[in-house]
Amino acid sequence: MITPDSSAVEAALHGARASILADLTARDVADAAVVSLVEDAVTHRRWWLEQWPDGAEYVLGLVAQDVQDKLLETYGRWPLCVECAEAEDDPHALSVEPELGPEPHWVCGKRGVVVAAVGELS
Repeated sequence: MITPDSSAVEAALHGARASILADLTARDVADAAVVSLVEDAVTHRRWWLEQWPDGAEYVLGLVAQDVQDKLLETYGRWPLCVECAEAEDDPHALSVEPELGPEPHWVCGKRGVVVAAVGELS
């Protein structure tokens, strides 16, 4: 039987998975190996969220950061700031802000602008 807390945990994790996969797909990075990284990050955050169910609003940003860190080790910087790369030939990754907070978004640290909400990259 699923308790209200466990269903909230699952809803937060499924939402995070879907949002990160949407961003990966938007930037043509969602191959099988990368999807496995997402699954690993979600599994890790499931334990974390079961310990602190009130952290559900933070899990999207945390999963995004986890995937970004793993991609840096295996793929390279992701997601790249497309505008800066085109304008200045300066490829750098967007960062997640707030680092621990609700409604995370991708930010270009160089220009100091919000590019998109996590899950809404184009």
